Amino acid sequence: MPQGGGPGGGGGGLLGRLGAMLGSADLVVALGMLGILIVMIFPVPTWTLDLLLSMSISLSVVILLITLFIQKPLDFSSFPTILLVSTMFRLALNIASTRLILSHGHEGTSAAGQVIEAFGQFVMGGNFLIGVVVFIILVLINFVVITKGSGRIAEVSARFSLDAMPGKQMAIDADLSAGLIDEAAARTRRKELEDESTFFGAMDGAAKFVRGDAIAGLLITVINVVGGIIIGTVQQGITFNEALRSYTLLTVGDGLVSQIPALLISTGAGLLVTKSGIIGTADQAIIGQLGRYPKALGVAAGLLLFMGLLPGIPTVPFWGFAVVLGFMTWRLMKRSQRLAVEAAEADIPPPAVPMDEPISSALHIDLVRIELGYGLLPLISEERGHRLTEQIKALRRQIAGDLGFVMPAVRIQDNMQLPANTYVLRVKEIEAGRGELRPAMLLVMDPRGEPISLPGEETTEPTFGLPAKWVDETRREEAHFRGLTVVDPATVLTTHLTEMVKEYMPELLSRLETQKLLDELGPDHQKTVAEIVPSQITVGGLQRVLQNLLRERISIRDLPTILEGVSEACSYTQSAMLITEHVRARLARQICASVTSDQGYVPIVTLSPDWEHAFAESLVGQGDEKQLAMAPTKLQEFISRVRQSFERQAMLGETPVLLTSPMIRPYVRSIIERFRPMTVVMSQNEIDSRARIRTVAQI
Repeated sequence: MPQGGGPGGGGGGLLGRLGAMLGSADLVVALGMLGILIVMIFPVPTWTLDLLLSMSISLSVVILLITLFIQKPLDFSSFPTILLVSTMFRLALNIASTRLILSHGHEGTSAAGQVIEAFGQFVMGGNFLIGVVVFIILVLINFVVITKGSGRIAEVSARFSLDAMPGKQMAIDADLSAGLIDEAAARTRRKELEDESTFFGAMDGAAKFVRGDAIAGLLITVINVVGGIIIGTVQQGITFNEALRSYTLLTVGDGLVSQIPALLISTGAGLLVTKSGIIGTADQAIIGQLGRYPKALGVAAGLLLFMGLLPGIPTVPFWGFAVVLGFMTWRLMKRSQRLAVEAAEADIPPPAVPMDEPISSALHIDLVRIELGYGLLPLISEERGHRLTEQIKALRRQIAGDLGFVMPAVRIQDNMQLPANTYVLRVKEIEAGRGELRPAMLLVMDPRGEPISLPGEETTEPTFGLPAKWVDETRREEAHFRGLTVVDPATVLTTHLTEMVKEYMPELLSRLETQKLLDELGPDHQKTVAEIVPSQITVGGLQRVLQNLLRERISIRDLPTILEGVSEACSYTQSAMLITEHVRARLARQICASVTSDQGYVPIVTLSPDWEHAFAESLVGQGDEKQLAMAPTKLQEFISRVRQSFERQAMLGETPVLLTSPMIRPYVRSIIERFRPMTVVMSQNEIDSRARIRTVAQI
């Protein structure tokens, strides 16, 4: 029994593997292409040819019906490939049938199988000229009408799809930057856009297959008739009439069996490329759109009724169709009236019914939001809003590149409670800034600080509080000629948004965003992340360090170096402030590069030893809990001297940094940021060894 079971088990395993292979779609397609090559090269019996011809007709009917019922062209994106395969399949069948017709046509009309014989006898009806004429008409319909039209539509669709791609991509990016869609939806829409362009390009090329197939079918028909008559009369010894009847019947039957599937697939191709502007299936769209205008059907019914009265015109068919169209007109008119009544009733508001909205809907908070008064709505209209959304998208990319911070999506909405030309910037739905714009005007400022002589409306630039003036757009060239800075309203708003986002970056960097930054590091750095987080520092601790860096406008884009600095500092402290100071020292080259002047040096203002000592003596507490406890009078004196020194340097065209010892830097910065938030405070450990420094003053 064990011995007998071995072969049986092996046979069952072989059959199982064979069934699994046949169940693979890739293998079936490969075997199908191999079968097409076999039919082209080797002779096939008549019963096999009948089976393959029936398969060709069935496949063409299925393809035509699928093109009718799909919702959009991309639902049948494999159509160009199917078109190529079906064309090759029909040509292979033409070659096989031609071989049988020329080899055995003298034996009778059944030489090429029953399918070809049946089509030939049915169409010809005993007269070969009728069959030839019908075949030529089918070829002309396919080649001149359907194929040429669908090919032209495919060519135009491919060209328009390619031309429209940049605009559609910009629209997707604009929706993404405005927060209307998320990243996943943007990727999906970009993929659909790419697939659509590829599909119409492929259809443009596939249309050439259909035209070539029609030409090949016509040439094969001529070859079969002429070659068959020559072979029949010269080689087989039959009479000319017998050869003409036999070979013509077989050839016309073969041509019809080939051209009917080609005609069906060509029609399917035409339906597919003309569906680009239709929503839903083709039958629903056609019936719905024709039934939308019952008056047109009524006029057509009256015209048919009149034509039936003309002498010599058959009355029954014309009046019959007139009655059908009249009945359809009556039904559609009744339906339109019913829908109009229902729409009017729907316009009457029903009694207010209290609805319990989910409480969770009130918990969502927009991280960054722009609210516009109704007078600023042109900034986001189709005509003028493109520039605003593009600037917001560029702003997000710039902040990500400069500071390594992924700015949240910005939601733009109107607020009818605001004054007409006022906008409000909100962070977590709390107002962070506001300003006024004039949509049809330009904001001009004098970089020298002198009064602006152009006529216009005096105002204050909302971001930095500089004196400015709104002038008419026609004075743009004049303002440039006078050396004035000219800014359009969208840029004014975007500039304000930029400074606001930079100010609130620490607050916008949540724990979730910190985790995303870690997850998006390359695979080469994931091992470092695993070693540090959370064994040495938690995600929350790293978040506080990154917030400290962003608070002083230090880029966190070099996250691997920051993680290395965090790992080193965690060996002796868990204080976020001390870890931040250690990381700043690791980023010395980056910090020095950000404050280097155009002349290639870092201008610094130093603290005198007396002030260094005063700050050191004012620190109270132990370890990580040290705090600054300087006398108010002393603190006010320090603020006054810093303000005087930096204002003096600003008049000289310098933007220096304040240099202190590492121990007191955080405390000095906490004082400076209250009255000069843009002033950079560095420690001596943050001066790169290759940086050129120049001391311009001392406090």
